[in-house]
Amino acid sequence: MKNLFIPLLLLSLLATRCGNNNPMDMSKEADDIRQTDIEFSNFSKINGMKAAFLRYADSSTVLLRSNHNPITGKEAFEYIQSISDTSITLTWMPEAVQLAASGDLGYTYGVYNFTGKDTTYEGTYVTIWKKQSDGSWNFVLDSGNPGLGKKAK
Repeated sequence: MKNLFIPLLLLSLLATRCGNNNPMDMSKEADDIRQTDIEFSNFSKINGMKAAFLRYADSSTVLLRSNHNPITGKEAFEYIQSISDTSITLTWMPEAVQLAASGDLGYTYGVYNFTGKDTTYEGTYVTIWKKQSDGSWNFVLDSGNPGLGKKAK
């Protein structure tokens, strides 16, 4: 029995140190990312796209937009500030979530709806999320593709 004590103690300590990688925690983190993406969309619908993007962006965020090189960091915030969103509504719904094994990065993707004065477009999006020191999630990369086209109003 004495011969088993040390290996069992080491195994117990290792299990305790690796406890953050169990499937339950990873599933919860993925659920947190999904919920954050949904809250992001709801905030956009209620408060406007500009306010939502400013609220959920990480300070190092990257925006990939049509007819632009990647827009990063401070320039991304300036780009968001320059958008006039008074006559549009942007909403989306995540279809899938993936979480990195490290538990501190993940991504969502799905379909968005962009509604203007006279028309509505659908497209696809991907958002990469980074876990913040307080446990919340902010996006570090956002990109959309208007590939689905015009939708009847």
